[in-house]
Amino acid sequence: MNNPDIPYLKSPDQAAFRDHLETKVAHWLRQWDGKEELVAGIIGVPLSKPSISLSGASTTPAAVRAAFKSFTTYSMEYGVDLQHMAVRDLGDIQMHVTDIAECHRRIEDSLRALYRLQPHMIPIIFGGDHSTSCPSLKAFADRHPGKKVGILHFDAHHDVRNFEDGGATNGTPFRGILESGVVEGRHIVQIGIRGFMNAKPYHDYVKSKGVHVYTSRDVRRMGIDAVLDQALQLASDGTDVLYVSFDVDVIDQAYAPGCPAIGTGGMHPWDALDALYRLGALPQVQGLDFVCIDPTVDVRNVTSRLVVQFMLSFLAGVAMRPM
Repeated sequence: MNNPDIPYLKSPDQAAFRDHLETKVAHWLRQWDGKEELVAGIIGVPLSKPSISLSGASTTPAAVRAAFKSFTTYSMEYGVDLQHMAVRDLGDIQMHVTDIAECHRRIEDSLRALYRLQPHMIPIIFGGDHSTSCPSLKAFADRHPGKKVGILHFDAHHDVRNFEDGGATNGTPFRGILESGVVEGRHIVQIGIRGFMNAKPYHDYVKSKGVHVYTSRDVRRMGIDAVLDQALQLASDGTDVLYVSFDVDVIDQAYAPGCPAIGTGGMHPWDALDALYRLGALPQVQGLDFVCIDPTVDVRNVTSRLVVQFMLSFLAGVAMRPM
């Protein structure tokens, strides 16, 4: 409690998150009460055991939440203050200690149950490695019965490794999505794929399935607006709702060092900020995940902080949607 006789002494919560002129994201994104109807909800998936490279991606949800205190809810660039938007933190999906298949089942089942409670909420999911996106997409597709789903997939990699060489990993989510028939290849657009980071058989596989591919070089030469114009036209052709899967290693390692698979020649953060704002403003975009961040190798939590900015830019776009 504040003591009126000591005017500048605040409770720890108030001192950390709020003063009379600003609202910090950490204060705004409070825990969901289980009843409030939400515009969007933050969901953590602390899983990294399926990663084919050493990864601390299971620590991402905690690192992202720690970064919330560094941001306010107001953006002068977009002319929006998010503090009155009904966005809450729904916590983490509990993972099994050793059983990867059980972890993926829990992701799918938990999201299905959540969507029954919140049929209009936009999930913003923080992995975890990219293996989490396959069960996430399955639950998302079930949420929209009778409707076709399109995917915008930002990544340096195709993520279509075969299952015979190691089962479901962070390198297989789009193999799983395609082979399960959850989403047709022609309704998937991959953006930011990089040379010398993929094998030719994987590229041949996605092309054989009708997946549309824009490389990181395409983004640099064409500009993100032109690429996104084409990508949206392709992903929206014959679909009803869109899901965005954002692997942070699509960003150049100079700006996102905290990823298991870093490399030069990636996208600039402003490409992602502009793209996510545009995508947030589109009513057909109904789901978003961020994956493959590794806070254990990050520098001053810069990558987790960057992803918070990505999330906030997306939500600034959502604020622009017609009511």
